[in-house]
Formats: sequence, C-alpha cells, structure tokens
Amino acid sequence: MDAKQLEALSVESATIVTQPSTWARVRRNGSVRLGGAVLLVLLLVALAAPWLGTVDPSLFDPVSRDLTPGKTGEITTLDGDTLQHRFIMGSDSFGRDIYSRVIYGTRVSLLVGVCTAIVALAFGIALGLVSGFVRWLDGPLMRVMDGLMAIPAILIAIALVAMWRGSLLTVIIAIAIPEIPRVTRLVRSLVLTIREEPYVEAAISLGTPTIKIMWRHILPNTVAPLIVQGTFICASGILVEAILSFLGVGLPPDIPTWGNVMAEGRAQFNQYPHNIFFPGIFLAVTVLAVNILGDGLRDTLDP
Repeated sequence: MDAKQLEALSVESATIVTQPSTWARVRRNGSVRLGGAVLLVLLLVALAAPWLGTVDPSLFDPVSRDLTPGKTGEITTLDGDTLQHRFIMGSDSFGRDIYSRVIYGTRVSLLVGVCTAIVALAFGIALGLVSGFVRWLDGPLMRVMDGLMAIPAILIAIALVAMWRGSLLTVIIAIAIPEIPRVTRLVRSLVLTIREEPYVEAAISLGTPTIKIMWRHILPNTVAPLIVQGTFICASGILVEAILSFLGVGLPPDIPTWGNVMAEGRAQFNQYPHNIFFPGIFLAVTVLAVNILGDGLRDTLDP
C-alpha cells in the first residue's frame, strides 16, 4: 500500500471517527436546547409547586375577591384563621390566589400532556404494527381509523367526557383516543416500508415468530419518528385539556388548571383581564416550547 492509499484511508477513518452521534446532534440543535430548557423550568415549577405557591390554591375569602396584581388582601385558611396575603397575580371572583392556581395548574397540564402522548403512542404502535404486518387485518383496522379521523378531535373529546364522569383519567383517555389513528397510520406506513427490507425477509424465511420480528426488527426502526410525533401529541393534549376546562366539560372547577382559571375569569375579562392573561401566557409558552422541541427533534432524528 503506497503513501496516497494510506493517506486516503486515514482521512476516511478520521471522518468515521469524528462523525457526531445522534445524541451529539440533538444537543447541538438550537430548537431542542431552547424547547428543552423551557420545559425543564416548567417541570421544576410543577415539582416545586408546594413551595413556590404562596398559599393553597383552594383557599379563598370574598373580601379579597377581584384584586389586581400586587395588591394585599386576606385569605381564610381551612382552620378558620385569617391571614394577610399579597396577591402577586391578583385574585379571582372567589378571592383565590391566581398565582398559586397557575403554579399548581402547571402540574395538571404537564401530566395530561405526557400521559396523553404515552397512551396514544402505546395503542397506536400496537395497532400500527398489526395493521402493517398482518395483511388481512390492514383493511378493517384502517377503515376504523379513517372513521375516527373524520370526526374533529375536540368533538370526540367532549362527547367522551360528557358520557363519563369528569376526572383526570377520563380527560386523558378522551384526548388520547382521537390521536391514536394518527399514530397508527404513521407506524403502519413505516412498517410497510421496513417489512420489505432484506433482513426482515430473511427473518421470515428462517421461521422467526411474527411477534419477535415486530419487536426486534421493526419496532426499533420506528422510534425516531414516534418520538417526534409524541411531542406534538403532548402539545395538543395540553391545549385540548385547557379548551375542555374552559368550556366547562373538562376537569372539575375545584381542580386548579389553566383552562379552569381562564373560564372563571372570562365573565369579567373587560374589568379584570389578569384572570385570563397569566394562565394564558403559561399555556402559550408551554405549547410553544413543546412544539419547538418537536421541530428540533424532527430535524435531527427524522431528516
């Protein structure tokens, strides 16, 4: 081997060694870093809500109702004691502290978004794998998914919550069901492509069980697109939960959520806009951060 061949081989080896890994490319993406940083802050706020919240979000006093941000009023505790309290974001028409309700609402919104994504992905992956690999089930399953996709997601969620008792589990399931067909179709399209690969055909010819082929050969190749899809489902779940609560068909009014806070303040929006402004800002920032994170992951993982 002459000097030129050795030089070419060394350059090729250096290129292979210095090629950044997937995790390195994810960390270098500005959208991922920005969206991840904002979501990390919101997660810390949700975890530290008992310490960041100045009072219990359910405490109220009619004397201190409709206070503007920064005013000082009274709060009646559950023990009957009256305390002087500074309302950082003002108070609502029941005298409850909007700041504490918004902080505690972060917990509910993030929990609903993450759980909705997990439920939708779990069922969508299972149905998509079956539909894409088992040919005789493809037609019936896809027609059911097409029927679900023909109905607006918000209408399905409202109908399901109206049928069942309004609770956190009910809201999560009602929001997740309309997202399942989208995940199913995504996984099905990936499976239809992957199952034609030589290594899958070789596994089939060797008599490998179908479940093992799905688990070891097909599912790992769908992870990257599903991570991206999961972020968008999370953002949609947070937004739909706020819409349901705002319309009065979501979580009970006593549970502090951003939608409930805005719903309670809409009647007095002209006089006291802070009732809607502060939870609306938190909602917009959260959904925007999740979408930015999803865009960055899509650029990096699913080119």
